[in-house]
This record gives sequence, C-alpha cells and structure tokens, in this order.
Amino acid sequence: MPAMEKHILIIGAGIAGLAAGCYARMNGYRATIFEMHDLPGGLCTAWERKGYVFDGCIHYLFGSGEGQPFHQMWRELGAVQDRPMLNHDEYQRITDGNHTLIVYADPDKLEAHMCELSPADAPLIRRFCDGVRQFTRFDMSAMYHKPRGLMNAQDWRAFGMAMLPYLLPMLRWATVSAGEFAARFKHPFLRRAVAQMFSWDEAPVMMGMSLLAYMHTGNAGFPAGGSLAFARAIERRFLELGGEIRYKAQVEKILVENRRAVGVRLYNDEVHRGDVVISACDGRGTIFDMLGGAFTDRRIRRMYDGHLPMHSMMQVSLGVRRDLSAYPHWVTYLLDEPVLVAGEPRGEIGIKHYCFDPSLAPAGRSVVEVIIRTHYAYWQRIYGRRPYDEEQRQVSDILCGFLESWHPGIHADVEVVDEATPLSYERYTGNWMGSTCGWLLTKETMPMLIRSLPKTLPGLGSFYMAGQWVEPGGSVPLAAASGRNVIQLICAADKKQFVVSEP
Repeated sequence: MPAMEKHILIIGAGIAGLAAGCYARMNGYRATIFEMHDLPGGLCTAWERKGYVFDGCIHYLFGSGEGQPFHQMWRELGAVQDRPMLNHDEYQRITDGNHTLIVYADPDKLEAHMCELSPADAPLIRRFCDGVRQFTRFDMSAMYHKPRGLMNAQDWRAFGMAMLPYLLPMLRWATVSAGEFAARFKHPFLRRAVAQMFSWDEAPVMMGMSLLAYMHTGNAGFPAGGSLAFARAIERRFLELGGEIRYKAQVEKILVENRRAVGVRLYNDEVHRGDVVISACDGRGTIFDMLGGAFTDRRIRRMYDGHLPMHSMMQVSLGVRRDLSAYPHWVTYLLDEPVLVAGEPRGEIGIKHYCFDPSLAPAGRSVVEVIIRTHYAYWQRIYGRRPYDEEQRQVSDILCGFLESWHPGIHADVEVVDEATPLSYERYTGNWMGSTCGWLLTKETMPMLIRSLPKTLPGLGSFYMAGQWVEPGGSVPLAAASGRNVIQLICAADKKQFVVSEP
C-alpha cells in the first residue's frame, strides 16, 4: 500500500460510495464514509421480517459471470468470491389467461416460441432476436473502463473499435421504447405482452436486448443471499483495506472554502475536514441542500426541475407458508379490466417469488413480492395521516386478492405482509421523490447514459459525485463503476497511476 496521502470523505455507503472507498484505499488514500443509516448498501438492501428476507434491489447482476463484462470489477470489490450466482433460463412470463409469452433468455428458444404464438409476426420477431444474439458479444463495461475525460487518442480508438459493431444496433434499438416496438406486432396478445416484457413500456428495446443477452451468457445472475449480503461483502472489503465507516452520521452541509470542498458538517454539528469530498448520495439533495445551489448551471438546473422521468414504486412483500418453487419465479398477469391501485388504473400485475434462493425464507415457505410503479405525490399528500396506512393496507389487500385467484387458498398461508412506498425509500435513502434508480432509463434518457454525465460541479474544486444520479438507469454495476471512475479522476488530478487489486 502506498504511503498515506489525501483524506477522502465519502457521503453515502451505497454501492457507489463503498466502491469509491475501496478504490481510494487501493490507491493509498485515507477514506471515511458517512452513512445516515446503520447498514451499508443504500438502495441495494434487504430486510428481515419473522425469518423472511425481503430483497429490495437486485433482480439480476451484470458481471455475475466469470470472465464476463463487469465481473473483474466485482472481484476487485470482493463481492463475488465464493458467492454462488443463481441463473434463470427465462426472464419472466406474461399471460392474459389465454396466451402466455415465455421470455426465454436463449434467443433461439425465444424466437421459436414467439413465432409459434404469431407466425405473422415472424420477421419482426427475428429482427428482435437477432439483436439479442448480437448483444451477447457486447462489452458494456468498456464504456466505464476509464472516465471519458481521461481517455487519450489510443483509448478513443480502442473504444471506437469495440463499439463499432454495435453502432447500427444501438441507433436502431436505443431510440425505440418497448411500447412503440410492441405496437408493431399484428397479434393482439403480443402487442400487450411485449410492452410489459421489460417492466415498463418506456424502456428502450436495447436495454431489454442487453439484459436477455447477458442472461443467456450467464452474466446476469442473482447473487445468493440477496442484495444486503452482496453489499455487506463490499463493506467487508472496504474495512479490510483499512477504510472507516461512520454509521448514523447524516451529512447536513458540504463545507466550501475558496470554492473548494474542504469537509462536511453532520446534523449533530460535528465537523469533519478532508482534502476531497465525494457525494455518493441523492443528487438533488447534494446540489441544492448540502451545497445550497451555489454550484450549478442551466444544464444542472434543467436536469433537476422535475421534467425527467424517475422510477418511484411500491413494493408489497409477503411471507407465505407455502412452497412455490414449482411455479415460474416471475409472472406478469394482464388484466381483463384495469384495477385502481394507489389512485391509478393498472392493467397488469407482476408476481415474483424467490424460491430459487432458499436462504431468503424458512424451509417449505416462500417470499413473494409485488412491485408496482406509483406516483410519489400521491403518497406524499396523505403521509402522516390515517389514509396513508389505510391505503397501504388497501393496496396489499387488492394484490393479495389477485394472488388468491391465481393460487387458491394462499391467503390463509400469508404470515407476513410488508409494504414499502416511495416515501419509505425516501426516508431510508434520502433519494429525491423516493426514486429507486435516479433517472428512469427511457429512450429520452438513454443519451445521458451513453455520453455519461459529468462527475463534478461547475466552479467547485476537490468535489466529485458518484452513483445513480450521474449514471442514469440505476444499475448496480454502473453505480460501482462510477465510484471507480471518480477515484481514477482523483488519481489523474494527483498525477499518480490508478491501481487495483483483488482480495
């Protein structure tokens, strides 16, 4: 380990903050993380209720496959060593009761299945599955190997050569949403089902193709033990490297002198000074609260004016005294008639069980989760009053009612019900409007992902940002990569070589 140098203060012990801390220590910097909660992981978390573990984050992990994109980063962070990865042959199933679309990860199986459902749509299906095949060779991590600002002519040439085979597919599929693509199908069921194939109809088709491609190559598995155990592994790596985490230490202000970040002040009025400050927490809170809006420009103010889409959701988690392992792990049901849930009509409900990871529930029992998109404003209006609790119970009752119709008798087997609204996520993480992935990845925000957002603020030195608010899409590997990239920028500013190591 090189001699101790600068002291880096990191706000937030989510995946981005933990990654930044790990790479800071690998490069000889003293690193202290300040976390408002008493657990690591931020949004990458899980919680236990009466022996059931309800996972709140990872559905699939890019980088789970050895030798695959992002895997080496996870090895450096100590997250995948000796951790089984649970892979699925199918992403989910979508049914209207008469037809069922099985979203196979294997593009050959998917093509044959979809063509059997609708021979008239065969040309469109073939183009889609060809895109999945092409993206199996796509190294997404190449976009994050080095920050754009540090790339020289040789780096840009190598990057261009790596991206060249995917330029046309990206131009074709990054600007088409799942809903728009679904509208091209002739079969009425596929028009409904394909729009829900990747969880929201605004999702760029390229995103879905990449997901299926990585599932097919074994690079999008579920880490055994779930999200919190995964975050704990990175926390352990950081502590073993000699880093320090201060839990229940919420930052109120970032201290600035002569237009340079010099420290932080906590809500208990403790002041901690350092040489560099990294914010790996909520972007809006950082810029407009912790820094008082003093370091912005028109672009930043526009980003945070509320016009960009965000992903607020409600998660209802159930502990069920029944083994559901014989059933598909994720089924989205298309409803004959929309049902009003949290003030909005819903035409579909997705049910997911976690029996594929027996560590998350007692033997013979199952964790079941229902996730629905919802509006933060709806819950904020009733927060702190009786309607808030009543509405949570009402939503749970509605969803349990549907679950009973699909699994008769299951209502009597429900032992635990847990509800998390956007306000739960806001309270737990401090994220603006309870967003679980920063900016929602759509065809409108996809360019932000491709070109990458700046990790500094105009006019403020010794300060960097990492995490989902500078890497649109909210993906766990992109959050970690942003923490890595920030330390690369700091090393470059100090004219020192960036180094990595494995445990």
